[in-house]
Amino acid sequence: MATLYIVGTPIGNLEDVTLRVLRVLKEVDVILCEDTRVTKRLLEKYEIGGKRLIAYNEQESGIKIEKIVELLKEGKDLALVSDAGTPGISDPGSYLVQKIREYSKKVEPLKIESVPGPSALTAALSIAGVPAHDFVFLGFLPHKKGRETLFKEIAGSERAMIFYESPHRILKALESLEKFAPGKKVTIARELTKIHEQIIAGVPAELLKYLQINPDKVRGEFVVIVSV
Repeated sequence: MATLYIVGTPIGNLEDVTLRVLRVLKEVDVILCEDTRVTKRLLEKYEIGGKRLIAYNEQESGIKIEKIVELLKEGKDLALVSDAGTPGISDPGSYLVQKIREYSKKVEPLKIESVPGPSALTAALSIAGVPAHDFVFLGFLPHKKGRETLFKEIAGSERAMIFYESPHRILKALESLEKFAPGKKVTIARELTKIHEQIIAGVPAELLKYLQINPDKVRGEFVVIVSV
């Protein structure tokens, strides 16, 4: 039976890749990529050549799910990768898996297999020094609708609340935390696994001031951990 592999790839440092990931990428017939250019860099590092790469991003561009189903029906093994981390976790993938599972239930069985890899969420928690036995992961926060409601929820939570943020919105996120949760401890993980990896912690006002006077630190994607 043909298989769709959901493959976790490095979040920054290309050495963070498992032997199984490399084997699967070598063996599959087609690799579905969030961005083919990013995936090519990983394949080139490990000398994996001759692969058919197809863009898939759950938007209007890229291969359609119907075509992916056809490839699987033809007996081709496929790997789905995102630019960094695990597909389906704040990255393209969950909708595809949902549709393949629906097809498998209604029409004919198709196999989906997880090939785990790095996660910015767990990487940040492992070095943050905050209690991590119980937390809520929010992914990327909405830009407008519902954003204020979420910050109010974060302020009132007794659990650690974790979300991803872009460099374009990290200052606004800290402003919202200063407004709704001024006394909470906030830990920010930046550039995880890369040369300039950084962890900073404090109350929202302290972190906001730090980033405002160090604009060169407002780069890369951020993992934000809000704890009591």
